[in-house]
Amino acid sequence: MKRFIDAALASGWLWLLARLCLAVVFVSSGLAKLIDYEGGLREMRAAGLSPDWLFNLLTAFTLLAGATLLLLDRALWLGAGALALFLLATILVVHTFWRFDGAQAQLSLFFALEHVSVIGGLLAAAIASHARRTILTVGSLIATCRG
Repeated sequence: MKRFIDAALASGWLWLLARLCLAVVFVSSGLAKLIDYEGGLREMRAAGLSPDWLFNLLTAFTLLAGATLLLLDRALWLGAGALALFLLATILVVHTFWRFDGAQAQLSLFFALEHVSVIGGLLAAAIASHARRTILTVGSLIATCRG
């Protein structure tokens, strides 16, 4: 059983699945802002962001570009960093639980905590991507030296 788990954790398919799971929320939200453009504009106005069209497009671009970098595992650190900063900004602008009372404060707090958890996942993905590249590079160097 240990061999199976070790092989799965080192596999490319599980690494891809992890990145897919992490990216799905960003891809769906970014596409939603483009497909339901008016809905995206309403979101921006509700958050007090103006001009709404610019913030909607910048948000969609950030979400989709960051998710693409995650999925491709190219400059994953950049995509993860951009998405983490986006989530942090969202907490500070939209999910301001400290400004509300009762059920609204609780709901905003839950969203903020969820965002913090996803930020942790993004950081973990950036660390894992770096570690995987380092391991592959060292492995190639060892194989070349033996070769």
